[in-house]
Amino acid sequence: MRRAAIERLLPAAYQRAAGPGSVLGALLDVMEALHAPDEAVLADVDSLFAPYRTPDGFVAYLTRWVAMDHVVAAPRADAPPPLPLGRLRDLVAHGALLARWRGTPYGMRTALELATGVTGFGLDEPADRPFHVVVRVPPAAAGQLAVITRIVEAEKPAAVTVEIVTDPAPDPADPHPAGPDPTGPDPTGPDPAGPHPAGPDPAGADAVGVAGVRAVGRAHVSSPVPPDQP
Repeated sequence: MRRAAIERLLPAAYQRAAGPGSVLGALLDVMEALHAPDEAVLADVDSLFAPYRTPDGFVAYLTRWVAMDHVVAAPRADAPPPLPLGRLRDLVAHGALLARWRGTPYGMRTALELATGVTGFGLDEPADRPFHVVVRVPPAAAGQLAVITRIVEAEKPAAVTVEIVTDPAPDPADPHPAGPDPTGPDPTGPDPAGPHPAGPDPAGADAVGVAGVRAVGRAHVSSPVPPDQP
């Protein structure tokens, strides 16, 4: 608040005494200087809560607002963040999407891809082990197992056990590496055999296909497509 605005709030007797060189005038100058930093923050306060505009030191705090604080879990408060700040900003920007799909294969895969910056995570449900999920980590993300484990434990349904394995690195000498046929159907798309039955599966939610791209902030994630309804 400017000195003139403060002065107008004073009684008339004080206004007459707040002339140049007076003690009250000097006090009003000090008040203006003290208010300036706070007013600068309030003028742009929305930037504090915008994932890609907030100061670096505020990003980890915002992860708690979107229930992603397990990602930045650290033994010490002054420990550096386990992820680059850009990825933490992506997680905050997609917080509503991740909360909506928490407990589903799509939600877990999306959280892992945003946190690690790596695609290619796989989720398998062994036929001989009900209520158990095997999370396959691509070789490029093998060095981030600590963060991956925290995310998997938080995103999986409570009644499901989980196992995390790292896929072997491809052999550069092998001209035909193991994996899905690039000319075949998209493995992340809907099951070509037909629609999935309605209702949650043992891993937590209906299997979902992927179509289109959802853009939020600077990160792009595939949009889920719910199974066809009968």
